[in-house]
Amino acid sequence: MTAPNETTKRLEGRIALITGASRGIGAAVAKAYAGEGAHVILLARTVGGLEEVDDAIQQTGGKATLLPFDLSETHKIAAIGPTVAERFGKLDILVGNAGVLGALSPVALSDPKSYENVFRVNYFANYHLIRTLDPLLRAGPAGRAIFVTAEAAHKQTPFWSAYAASKIALENMAATYAAEVAYSKLKVNIIDPGKIGTGLRREAFPVEDVSQLPAPESVTERFIELAAEGWEETGKIVAAA
Repeated sequence: MTAPNETTKRLEGRIALITGASRGIGAAVAKAYAGEGAHVILLARTVGGLEEVDDAIQQTGGKATLLPFDLSETHKIAAIGPTVAERFGKLDILVGNAGVLGALSPVALSDPKSYENVFRVNYFANYHLIRTLDPLLRAGPAGRAIFVTAEAAHKQTPFWSAYAASKIALENMAATYAAEVAYSKLKVNIIDPGKIGTGLRREAFPVEDVSQLPAPESVTERFIELAAEGWEETGKIVAAA
């Protein structure tokens, strides 16, 4: 009798696209997915950051493809689906992680360009990603779409309206999408990482000692679980811890 393979990788052979993959949670998730056998498509604006993540993945024997892209250019996102289909023929996992804080300011005094950009990146980019990647995600045997939210979405904290509103809108859209594809094998969920030591956190709380917070790597296990073929829940907001 053959002994079970204890080194089986949980995402072996799967293709995963991760936005905001050049740093923070996105980079940590990309490395974790690659370590579990997935071929990761790294999407972010910063080429240098993407190359650093790619180097780290290759050093551990993983596989990655770089996709430098500015998600604020939402009119170009429709091309991503056909590009992925042509290159890989499938997509198993989407992690909509990219996000921007924007300017923290009173609603009445906010800058319209900054406010609208927060919605473009945090909400509309994910809307366009769903539109272009949905056929690939539903076509697979265990498609997974994971979107990243924040505790701020459920608070009415002064000066945070752009970020909070964009995240609550994202949650609503993702939950609605989950209900719409409930007939399929695609599972759509939302993850709240909690307070993590990221660049966005440092931007939001400049006087806070971010180094004392958990590192992005501390939440990757939950991302792996949500992406795995065995995960059955859909339309949920899942805490990372």
